[in-house]
Amino acid sequence: MNEGDAIPAVTLTASDGTRFDLAAVRPLLVYFYPKADTAGCTREAIDFGDLQPQFEAAGVTVIGVSKDPPAKLERFAAKHDLRVRLASDDGAACEAFGVWGEKTLYGRTYMGVERATFLFDAEGRLVRQWRKVKVPGHAEAVLAAARDLPTPA
Repeated sequence: MNEGDAIPAVTLTASDGTRFDLAAVRPLLVYFYPKADTAGCTREAIDFGDLQPQFEAAGVTVIGVSKDPPAKLERFAAKHDLRVRLASDDGAACEAFGVWGEKTLYGRTYMGVERATFLFDAEGRLVRQWRKVKVPGHAEAVLAAARDLPTPA
């Protein structure tokens, strides 16, 4: 993904099982996380959820995406009282956004989802991306960028 690219035409499944076209959501902040209900992913979801009113005030929809099944996302959201919208990806979105790849943990190599965030404007064009995200302070930094989006004419 490069600045100016359009939101990829992929369909995701919300935690409640409904399917939706990601490209129809604008302006959009989509963040990818490796696995629901792990420490870093939980903290990130809580942080984005805590800032949900400010993102809404900026007119930006926030969606967290992982490859976890919808039922697991529903349990994750309920367990932590999450306010952010979560969606399940069958792999098409991860591929389209370039976040599926080789990772290494404790010397073990495996395929997984890179923690990354993408901000799209009202025209559906990529304005900014954050790759290999570190969770502390990330949601606040993304909110600052979202507030700087131009308002549609």
